[in-house]
Amino acid sequence: MLVGLDYLHKNRVIHRDIKGGNILINRHGVLKLADFGLARDLAPETPGMAEGMYRYTRKVVTRWYRAPEIALEDSYYTTKIDVWSVGCVFAELISRKPLFPSSSDLNHFPTILR
Repeated sequence: MLVGLDYLHKNRVIHRDIKGGNILINRHGVLKLADFGLARDLAPETPGMAEGMYRYTRKVVTRWYRAPEIALEDSYYTTKIDVWSVGCVFAELISRKPLFPSSSDLNHFPTILR
């Protein structure tokens, strides 16, 4: 999964919806990332922004896998939101339950803090 994500990021693509349902594994153990409906090219950086920061819509990533910066409705984020989502998927694989289950967008960030 991390190799695929690294490939995307090196090719200036941000997935923006990594979750268990978008990870496909065949019977031979070959893993593929799927559903690129929310994926975007990494836009040119805005003058004055920190290196690697990009302005995008805030309503991305399935809530339980959403990084704190998006949960706080920040429009500027990086490829790190994909890495956060992968971490949530890994935690879910280990614990067999979602790491940050929240019932609404409003209580997602407090769920992460707890």
